Amino acid sequence: MSYKRQVMYDYNVHAAPVGARRRQRPRRALTACLLLAGLGIGSYLALENFSFPQPGSDTEQIDSVTLQLPGTESAVAAARVKTTVSRIPFEPQVNSRPAAEQPATRAVPADDWTHVTVAPGDNLSLIFARHGFSKNDLHRILELDVAAKNLRHIKPGQVIMVNVDDDGHVLGMTHELDYRRSMQVTVENNAYTATIIETEPEIRYATALAKINQSLFLDGQAAGLADNTIMELTDIFGWDIDFVLDVRKGDQFSLVYEEIFKDGEKVKSGRILAAEFINQGRRHRAVYYANTDGLSGYYSDSGSAMRKAFLRAPVNFTRISSKFNLSRRHPVLNTIRAHKGVDYAAPHGTPIRATANGKIDFAGNKGGYGRTVVIKHGDSYSTLFAHMSRYARGIKRGVKVRQGQTIGYVGKTGLATGPHLHYEFRVNGVHKNPLKIDLPQALPIEKKYIADFKSKAAPLLAQLDELDNSAGSDKLVATVDPDVRRDASGTVTRTAQ
Repeated sequence: MSYKRQVMYDYNVHAAPVGARRRQRPRRALTACLLLAGLGIGSYLALENFSFPQPGSDTEQIDSVTLQLPGTESAVAAARVKTTVSRIPFEPQVNSRPAAEQPATRAVPADDWTHVTVAPGDNLSLIFARHGFSKNDLHRILELDVAAKNLRHIKPGQVIMVNVDDDGHVLGMTHELDYRRSMQVTVENNAYTATIIETEPEIRYATALAKINQSLFLDGQAAGLADNTIMELTDIFGWDIDFVLDVRKGDQFSLVYEEIFKDGEKVKSGRILAAEFINQGRRHRAVYYANTDGLSGYYSDSGSAMRKAFLRAPVNFTRISSKFNLSRRHPVLNTIRAHKGVDYAAPHGTPIRATANGKIDFAGNKGGYGRTVVIKHGDSYSTLFAHMSRYARGIKRGVKVRQGQTIGYVGKTGLATGPHLHYEFRVNGVHKNPLKIDLPQALPIEKKYIADFKSKAAPLLAQLDELDNSAGSDKLVATVDPDVRRDASGTVTRTAQ
């Protein structure tokens, strides 16, 4: 076959039929429409001649049905639909109660709840989108003041439980605010309600005993104590013991404290109720007491206030790099210059706390002191904090501060060879050694509360005595005593003997 004939053959076999099929498409579409129309007419005629077996009347006409779409206003979402329902030869299983007696809310099965733990960067909009919950319902819930206040600023780690129907519409929501409070959202008659629910957690009482072999923190943790409980212990005795300078190997501490449980699981460690610290052979004891007027604090077993007018140290768990010395050689200037304070070596950025209530008298750069804060405590006392890296927010002249408040952070501004805090204590303008001066005492318990204090302190002190008797045990760990309870008045009792 010649080349020309081959080309013509290929055209006739391939190209031409394609073009022909394209021209035939309208005809095929018309044919399909006619066939469908015929099938529809035939089906209609067949159904006209068919009926279910009827025990009574042929059909029941329902004039109108109102359809309410979830999450929309009834005036907008309502639609009236006419339909015909044919009766069937058996009675359907339906609720026979009148409509007025039907429950307004649907019972929510416990296993229908979705538990969501808030992740960093999460917000409710992201959570609802991720789980397919109705955003329209979210907007309606956030219109409630209680819900808006507690849901707009959710935090990582918080738990939100949501119950939805098959279409993603919210039937209920619970948000745990803390171990005592939760917010519940319920729906009734297509309207949401938000309520704060408060529950009292279970409080158990634990005891711990430890000897210091390495450090207060390490040995406290080995005894089963949480970090915040160890810090509270240092705050209780911080007026009598300098935990930077005074603690020695072989010192011993014991305490009775609360553990808070919710639904059978420990939530956190609570308040220390009684504590003892034996430092270099000297015994210190403290008991928590709240009087009938609502005033509370820690007191010695004789009723003296543990809280003094001044803290012993302005920073926690550091070392003293230079003591009070009126003939010290300056490390930078290399000359004899009196060191009228105490230097606490600490990592850069360590918080510095006010040692007593007072008013900021100076906050700024002060020559070789660098960034400095001076606090006046009444007419007689003042304290100075130098070489700060920066000040705490709001610290400026004239501002009142309270004992233990953070006023700045450790640095090495001014004439300093490394990060540390230079701390001075002055009485009537004269420098005193803050490590040796007798600090002013706070007021003891008022006489009218002494009897109440002794009755409440007695069982706690008895438990400390029991711990002392077990000090020789090798198992120095925290234990929970299920028989010890405290009533609403604060009295601690043992329920079993």
